[in-house]
Amino acid sequence: MKKSTQNLQFQVLWAFITRTDRKIGGLFAYLPTGGHKTVELFALPEKRESQLVKKLIIGASTAAAVVAVSLVTAAAANADSGTVVRVVDGDTVVVSINNIDQTIRLLNVNTPETKDPNKPTECLGPEATDYLKEALPAGSKVRLEFDVERHDRYGRTLAGVFNSSNQLVNAEIARRGLGVPMVVGENRKFLPPVEAAHQEAQNSKNGLFAESIECTLPAQLAAAEEALTAVENAAPATTSAAAETSAVAIGAALVTAKAVRDLLSAARDAENTIVWAAYSSSEAASRLSALSTRITTSDNKLIQVKEQQKTLAAAEKKAEEERQAAAARAEAERKAAEEAAAAAKKAADDAAAAEQARAAAAAAEAERVRNLPAPAPYVPPAQQYVAPAPAPAVPANPYAGYNGPRCYAPGGKTWRPC
Repeated sequence: MKKSTQNLQFQVLWAFITRTDRKIGGLFAYLPTGGHKTVELFALPEKRESQLVKKLIIGASTAAAVVAVSLVTAAAANADSGTVVRVVDGDTVVVSINNIDQTIRLLNVNTPETKDPNKPTECLGPEATDYLKEALPAGSKVRLEFDVERHDRYGRTLAGVFNSSNQLVNAEIARRGLGVPMVVGENRKFLPPVEAAHQEAQNSKNGLFAESIECTLPAQLAAAEEALTAVENAAPATTSAAAETSAVAIGAALVTAKAVRDLLSAARDAENTIVWAAYSSSEAASRLSALSTRITTSDNKLIQVKEQQKTLAAAEKKAEEERQAAAARAEAERKAAEEAAAAAKKAADDAAAAEQARAAAAAAEAERVRNLPAPAPYVPPAQQYVAPAPAPAVPANPYAGYNGPRCYAPGGKTWRPC
């Protein structure tokens, strides 16, 4: 019900006067109908009644003006409709009510932080603000509903906000996974629809539940699990370089996984409400246990891979030394073969050169001889004939009539029958 200074329906004033001997008092109503008129609600004792009435009438004139001004301001804050001026963040909007700008904090929903100077912008905070700007554009009409407490400690008006389509915007924020249920003081009026919308977001994996949005806890957990799976399924390293690469990959996967483990291990306090929105306590504990087991396995594998890298590096060093020694031997043999081949070639070249020189000399000699003048015909010198010496005389047979074998004496000049 709207109120103004011209239409105050009823003001009740209590007056108590205390004396040393007894207490007197009465309840009167002040009706602003153009004059000062009082209506006695409870009878006063007869003694000093007239004095008290006069005091109440005088006081009522002054009090009515003060109370009226207060009620105008209160009426604006407690009104049930207004016009959107601007969106502050994902759960706060400024609404003009009776031409007075009021900051409205949407009840029973909390969105990621974007305005706290002591905190970084939280995951999906800008998206929540953008959605609220879309749902409550400047100049649009809204209806407000209130709960037990009208203001928070910052002086903001607490309300359920309905847009022109009569949608409870508090719940629509949660339905898109851009906010989580929360309770402020004794205000629980809009908690059920916000919780129901929050469950819908979880079932549909919207917003803070999405694995496709990098900053969400499910996305970070999925990335950590994917990284661990990759290093767990990696082929065994056969070289020290491959082992080193594998160790780096395992280390990076462990950094990611341990960061998520720390998030899952953190206390579920008010500061972490948004971070924890994706999982219930039991689900978070289950995922934490599974992730911790995989982290332990990968830690052990990292130790093994590093040891393997050292072993492979030592083997490769030894193999390289042997290769270099073999290469040195092969190079020495190659040089020796080259030198032998060079020597053989030199010898062959020298022999060929010598033969060529001999042939050239022979050819030159032949050419010289060919060019000599023809010699005179050869006339052998005349020789005097010398008659041959007569054959020596054969000695006569000293053994007449003997024709048998002969045995010659040394010199062969004499013989005897044998």
